[in-house]
Amino acid sequence: MKITRLRTEVVHLPIDPPLLTVILGGIRSADCVLTFLETDQGLVGEGLVFAVNDRRLGTIVQMIRDLEDLVVGLDPRQGGALNARAWKDLNFLGYEGVSVIGLAAIDMALWDLRGKAAGLNVAHLLGACRSAQPVYASGGLWLGSSIDALQKEAAGFVARGFRAMKTRVGPTEPERMVARVRAVREAVGPDVALMVDANQQMTAKQAIRIGRMMEDLDLTWFEEPVICHDHEAEAAVAAALDTPLASGETLYTHRGILGLLQAGAADVAMPDLQRMGGPSEFLKAGHLCEAFHTPCASHLFPEMSLALLAALPGGYYLEHMPWFEPIYRERIELDAAGEAVVPERPGWGFSFDPAAIARYRG
Repeated sequence: MKITRLRTEVVHLPIDPPLLTVILGGIRSADCVLTFLETDQGLVGEGLVFAVNDRRLGTIVQMIRDLEDLVVGLDPRQGGALNARAWKDLNFLGYEGVSVIGLAAIDMALWDLRGKAAGLNVAHLLGACRSAQPVYASGGLWLGSSIDALQKEAAGFVARGFRAMKTRVGPTEPERMVARVRAVREAVGPDVALMVDANQQMTAKQAIRIGRMMEDLDLTWFEEPVICHDHEAEAAVAAALDTPLASGETLYTHRGILGLLQAGAADVAMPDLQRMGGPSEFLKAGHLCEAFHTPCASHLFPEMSLALLAALPGGYYLEHMPWFEPIYRERIELDAAGEAVVPERPGWGFSFDPAAIARYRG
């Protein structure tokens, strides 16, 4: 089998109502580059990377297209050759930013293709450690919601079967922020895992203060309280709190995760499949986490991250962010314990819906 063509499609998925964030401002859309690897035997591998608010999406498309010569003609069974070639090819541009995002799209599609060729889900192709993965609801409980709305939404997640969820806090008015988190805890009870995300908005001093104020709420983790590149500050916060600190979603490749682990900057690492540069690097990051006795969670891309986490001994929580759901035929299913079920379907087990592509095409 040989890869004969790389094809891309752009789709624009609305986020309504828009989300207000400090770093990115208002998020109104997730704008995706769907990447297809076609073969001479009719199998097609699928991958997806994205930007927000259609910003610099064309640059991502061009980067993916510029890497086509690295993969066309490749036997999918020798997919490891892609990364070996790519690291040499990308050396001049560097191993962060758009070059790595372009590689991620192709590597995602290549792993999907390899699984389909073998007739196995990627988790089973790798040798799965479990058939279902702990998962948390991440598509809600935002800062703009009232306490009443937070409690109703949290109860709704529980009613849908989730046994874990994440809410957000800001850097000011710590008493009010803690009251909001406490309201969510009261709504879901003590047996539901609760995470809190500060989206890199705080100083270390602010993070330690609010972190200590939340410690009686039995949080599963406190996520990215300080700016992602300041590992010294992250380590200081982690050392000061009993609540585990989670970070890593904005780091690039397994080397970024290695630096985080070496600095003692997180109790939970959460690599992002896009910023890792695809599944090959995500798995390297996961194995580094195992070496450092650190749980490995995921950031976004639940339809693909599910298989990867299930194949990692230290695979932790899957982030269920529904931004990309509209483009897929299938949905992630929860079992009776509230865990995400690894599908038996080959490849990622989730496939793009041609009708949805036509509807959202840019």
